Amino acid sequence: MQERIKEILLSSISVKEAILSDEAILSRIELTVEVLVNAFSDHRKVLFCGNGGSAADAQHLAAEFSGRFYFDRDPLDAEALHVNSSYLTAVANDYSYDQVYSRLVKAKGAKGDVLVALSTSGNSSNILNAMKVACSLGMKTIGFTGESGGRMKELSDILLNVPSKDTPRIQESHITLGHIICEMVEARLFPR
Repeated sequence: MQERIKEILLSSISVKEAILSDEAILSRIELTVEVLVNAFSDHRKVLFCGNGGSAADAQHLAAEFSGRFYFDRDPLDAEALHVNSSYLTAVANDYSYDQVYSRLVKAKGAKGDVLVALSTSGNSSNILNAMKVACSLGMKTIGFTGESGGRMKELSDILLNVPSKDTPRIQESHITLGHIICEMVEARLFPR
């Protein structure tokens, strides 16, 4: 069993090493920080969406901004769109699950806001629909995906496509990249 544990850890490390050596991804992480710093500086909001584990990651990262990351500071306007279960189940029932995020983006989003969309495949219909609405509103879109980027590639102003096809390794890297971004945004907006 320990050998399998080591294999899994080495697999996770190798994905992060691939990111570490990819200048293009590192540049897109920097650009993501700039976009978020500019949005928050302009009193804009950042909306997050994802399904399953990616929904958990969306909620986690939104909380890092709206709560705190490393130190006490003013809250930032960030929200995960799936946290209202009554809304989610009503829209899924009355319309379709494909519309649960796009309707909220239409209600809450505005030009200058940012949508951060997480999908390991990059092909989740409800995420794609949310991104289409965000684009139509003049929002910036940031996609967290796996290696190919899927169909989100064309809808993302910035694509953070983790170089892996393995869902758990992709999700581990999404939260690592998200933490890096949260730390850098917080440090830029609240210098100490």
